[in-house]
Amino acid sequence: MSKRTCLAIVLAAGEGTRMRSALPKVLHPIAGRSLLAHVLSAVRSAGTEAVAVVVGPASQAVTEKACRRRPKTQVFVQARRRGTADAVPSARAAIAKGADDILVIFGDTPLIRADTLKRLRRAIDHHASVAVLGFRPGDPTGYGRLVMNGHRLVAIREEREASDIERKIDLCNGGLMALRGEVALEILGRIDNKNTKGEFYLTDAVTIADGMALESVALETGEDEVRGINTRAQLAEAEAAMQRRLRAAALEAGVTMIAPETVFLSADTKFGRDVTIEPNVIFGPGCVIEHDAVIHAFSHLVGAHVGKGASVGPYARLRPGAKLGAKSRVGNFVEVKEAEIGEGAKANHLAYLGDGRVGAGANIGAGTIFCNYDGKAKHRTEVGKGAFIGSNSALVAPVKVGDNAYVGSGSVITENVPSGALALGRSRQANKLDWIPGKAGKKPASKKPAKTAAAKKKAKTKR
Repeated sequence: MSKRTCLAIVLAAGEGTRMRSALPKVLHPIAGRSLLAHVLSAVRSAGTEAVAVVVGPASQAVTEKACRRRPKTQVFVQARRRGTADAVPSARAAIAKGADDILVIFGDTPLIRADTLKRLRRAIDHHASVAVLGFRPGDPTGYGRLVMNGHRLVAIREEREASDIERKIDLCNGGLMALRGEVALEILGRIDNKNTKGEFYLTDAVTIADGMALESVALETGEDEVRGINTRAQLAEAEAAMQRRLRAAALEAGVTMIAPETVFLSADTKFGRDVTIEPNVIFGPGCVIEHDAVIHAFSHLVGAHVGKGASVGPYARLRPGAKLGAKSRVGNFVEVKEAEIGEGAKANHLAYLGDGRVGAGANIGAGTIFCNYDGKAKHRTEVGKGAFIGSNSALVAPVKVGDNAYVGSGSVITENVPSGALALGRSRQANKLDWIPGKAGKKPASKKPAKTAAAKKKAKTKR
């Protein structure tokens, strides 16, 4: 493709009323990223220089998300929702700047690939003035049909306005379109709303281009790429499709998944080589897993960095800011948050390590807690290299345990522990004899001396 400038117009004004949600439709997430963010990511990878997002009135949340994802995004408001060909001209000021290629993309098509957008651009680069993305669904009912004359696309016919012959066409409109920049405004300006719904259809651009003796072409892709989302059910279907894609890419890159269908990934999850993932693992956004690491079953990771050869789980939870050094181990029912676990350090089971650092080679016993929150602020706990924290200890932050220091089991540590020292922060044991019978509410039996024969005779005489 020659060096041509490109403007991507992303249509994100839909209210998504069938989602039955206070959240704008394009901000609903799949694979840890909003629908809109997926689209903007594909747009960036397709080499676009400029992006315009068309939003509806009072869509501040959408505007903020778009600009945060791509700071130079131009945002335009579609005051009245009167169809796609009414939405695109809302970005007239951006189109008028004269980009060579204009891409029109829907903000609720998160599975679109950058390579497909590049194909649309190449079609415009070569000869066409309009390029449309089509697909062949199992059931074409409800979709607009692409009417071809040889290799030339001559019309897109909405089903309600199609003839019986046209309804038999199985190549359907995927919605995405590319326009040659120099004729885009003229084509858009000729679209009217003389149809059964009284709306301005972007699809009419094909018929108008044909009437102007300009060529339109259809490119074909799979159904997943143009899958739009209007309901929660469709959102779930898109999630499943995205997960299939992400798993396939991870397997292709050399990740071992014992049961891939049970592993859920985020769009930005990064894996090194020879990583092994056991069943029922969830990766939230922001995870990096280095070479040779093993993520055991039923673990949940978000915003975590797992070092080379480290072991996580089973049943571990790594929250944002967790950073595991090479060959470290975070075992079953251990939670790590905003904490660094040094090389070779171990927390094998039943611990909470929040806001702190564990030095290389240190051992964290079962039941250890970093008491990081005082009710108002978070504080840090520092455990030195080679330190040993006995089971069921509570380290009350802010506190430091020096290199090679020991903390006795069951201790509550509130003061710094010098390197090489043994810290015992617990009460002296006291044993209370004969305590159990009293606790149960029974008085111990009294030991009375046996009665003598004379005493028995006296008692009998009294009776």
